[in-house]
Formats: sequence, structure tokens, C-alpha cells
Amino acid sequence: MRPIPYVNEEVCNRDFKYYIFDWDDNILHMPTKILMEHLNEKGEWVPVSLSTSTFALVRADTDHYRPPTEGGWTAAFRNFADPKHEGEPNHFIEDTMAALARVSAGERPSPSYNTFKKTLVEGRIFAIVTARGHAPETIEAAVRIFIENALSPLERETMMSNLRGYRKWLDKVETFGTDAEELDYYLGMCRYAAVTYDGFKARMAEDPIYKEKLATATTASRPELAKEFAIRDFVEHVFHMLQRTGGLDRSVAIGFSDDDKGNVKSVSNYIKAELSRRFDGIKFVVYDTSDRTLSKGRKVCVSGQMNLPGF
Repeated sequence: MRPIPYVNEEVCNRDFKYYIFDWDDNILHMPTKILMEHLNEKGEWVPVSLSTSTFALVRADTDHYRPPTEGGWTAAFRNFADPKHEGEPNHFIEDTMAALARVSAGERPSPSYNTFKKTLVEGRIFAIVTARGHAPETIEAAVRIFIENALSPLERETMMSNLRGYRKWLDKVETFGTDAEELDYYLGMCRYAAVTYDGFKARMAEDPIYKEKLATATTASRPELAKEFAIRDFVEHVFHMLQRTGGLDRSVAIGFSDDDKGNVKSVSNYIKAELSRRFDGIKFVVYDTSDRTLSKGRKVCVSGQMNLPGF
């Protein structure tokens, strides 16, 4: 007989906090490389592999850096998408394991690493919104690797007791599945948006509002629009979930963290102009994690309640 699992019924006393995370250099410092060409001192264009942080510094230096002549930007970022052919390595999965191994070996974690851990342990619903081009199931697979490698056995046990507590409280469940089944349910409630993934772009193009926005958007503004769309999708998901379970009478807060200053600025403006007006009962918090000297990033925008414990 399977032992009766522990159910943390105390979760019913919590307020509702949800999180939206960028992945690279926010949750994990990923070793994934951007493949470019560099003009050396001899006047020759030679292949170079750049980290995301280095690329951010040189991307505007078009006199000395360019995407590969064969394949252009698609070739430059091919390691940031799922493999095209069966049997090829998936760099996102491999690099997630490598990044976690470095943290285990003592490397200082990314600014939102511990917040993501806490989100998982507490059983909070979250979204991953990244500029990568992976399928949602690839990102979910990376989250599962994070759970297995970053959480201790006690933390995973605590997570499962919290997940069962939420199921009993909000879904009125009395009989639970296995840990694997309950974890599947939880991760299925979360959202995974890689904004350069073809499936995501197709869904965005079919949305009446964003179809119109895309028609007049510049190339440079499209990634920011895509993150807006992903964030709106998650906020609507949370709102309808709480509406279904009768949770809208509680304090609700949604936090967003990103290491790209441009994304932080555009998302802050989007929250102020649209989301905070449409969802006036939700508190929004935005964190800029671009400064690696700050362990948790910098709060740059709050809509609603000014001081939220835990943010």
C-alpha cells in the first residue's frame, strides 16, 4: 500500500503570488554561445562564439561583428532553438545541466535563481518567458531538471506537500495521484513561452490585438511586443484560474524579472499603460536583474501595493 502523502493545508492562509521569469542570466547563467563572425586585425572575418553577456556589449558594433554569411541570424542563434534533426543535441537541456553543475560547484547563482527555487518549493504558479526558440515542452523539461538538481530532497518533499495542499484547497481534491502525477498537474498549470519559437509566433500573429501591433512594429520592437503578449497571456491565465477557484478576494501579486534593461523598461510601461488598468486588483512588481553586483536585482516598477513581502 502506498503511504498516505503529507498535505500542507496551511497554504490556505497564504496570499496569491505568481512569477514571470526570463531564463538566461536571470535564473541561470547559461553557457549557450551565439555564433558570429569577427573582423580581426588582419582584416579577415573569422568565426567566433560569444556568450550572451558579450554579445550584449558588441551587438551594435556592426563594423567588427556580423552574423554568419551562410544562414544569417538564424545560424547565429541556432543553439538557442530546438534541433532540426533527430539525434542532434538539444543545447538548452545540455546547457541547463552544465549551468546547474557550476552552481553546485560554488559559482554564484543568477539573481533570480533562489527566487525560482522558492517559487517551486512553495508551489507557486509561474511562467518562463524567454527570447529563445524552444517548444514549451523543452522549457518544461529544463524546469524538471532544475527541480531534480537544484532542490534538495527535503525541498522537493516540501514542494509536493504544498502542491497537494493547493489541490485540496482550490480544486477540492481529497484523493491524490502519485508525486509524478501531481508534479505533472502543477507544471501543466504553468506557462512556457519562447518568443522566437514558430508556434508562439503563429499564436501571437492570430491574436487580433497583436496582429495589428505587429503590422506596424519595427524589427527591433518585435521581441518586446512578444514578451508583452506572453505576459498578458499569463496574467489572463492567472485571473481566470482565480476566478474559477474563487480566489479573487485575496491579495494577488505578479512579479516579473529580466536581465535586459530594454525589456524591463518596455514591460514596466506596458504594465502601467494596460495591465494595471485592466487588472486593477492585481499588484505588479518588476525587477531589473542586469546588474550582477546586486544579488536579487533592483525593483524598478510597482503597480498597486507598495511593499510586498517576499518580492
